[in-house]
Amino acid sequence: MRAVVQRTLSASVSVAGEVVGATDGPGLLVYLGVTHDDGPADVAWIARKVWDLRLLRDERSASEVGAPVLVVSQFTLYGDARKGRRPTWQAAAPGPVSEPLYDAVCAELERLGAQVARGTFGADMQVASVNDGPVTLVLDSPR
Repeated sequence: MRAVVQRTLSASVSVAGEVVGATDGPGLLVYLGVTHDDGPADVAWIARKVWDLRLLRDERSASEVGAPVLVVSQFTLYGDARKGRRPTWQAAAPGPVSEPLYDAVCAELERLGAQVARGTFGADMQVASVNDGPVTLVLDSPR
């Protein structure tokens, strides 16, 4: 499982011009990608890492300050463009595999205490954010 985590001052995601998820104030924007062999251990690891990572100002974590988290599904995190000019998406899990894991990450973050806003899985989304810093990290769950 792969997550790109950005420290933000605000973030929102819209579908067809309507805001479906947003954070207000300092928080995290998480783009989440799922690959074929991801499972419950990856869900738990990513959720805990995102929630406890000291990424906010003054080396604080979202869990320490109760910062909101916006989670957006993004299969393109597993795009491979090493050959040619057209990326391949073979490493990305298909929707029937990845959607339940995306939902599970959001649910686990909520179970840990996070206020979670979500994108709409599989939709053509427009994401807006004010990146704070800018600070962006890539997290890969251990294999």
